[in-house]
Amino acid sequence: MNFRKKHKEESEVFTDSLNDILFILLMFFLIVATLANPNVVKVGVPKGKKDTKARQDIMVSIDKNQQYYIGTTKVASTDFDSLLSLQIKKYRALKDTPVVVINADTASFYGEVYRIMRAAKRDSAKVVARID
Repeated sequence: MNFRKKHKEESEVFTDSLNDILFILLMFFLIVATLANPNVVKVGVPKGKKDTKARQDIMVSIDKNQQYYIGTTKVASTDFDSLLSLQIKKYRALKDTPVVVINADTASFYGEVYRIMRAAKRDSAKVVARID
């Protein structure tokens, strides 16, 4: 019996050009990553534990013309605190603790946003502020 070893040819994959392309891409992304934000100040940003959205019981909005809205109703700035307090008391009668969501334009005064937050906290409501 004549047993011969069959000579099988092994196939090769040439990766020379693939290595060149990967090296060029690596260099490109390293250079772009360092140039992306050259003047950024490192700031510790708080991170939430949950990814849930807050209830929106009472919506308060301040537009760029410093006009106040509770829901979609336009409210004068002099009457705003008392009307917000009434809305909070009305929701407190229906539910346990209302959530006041403040949507403020970036051109609005931050002092007014803080005043609304203090007024809502004074009536023991939860406050969520969003600056757009």
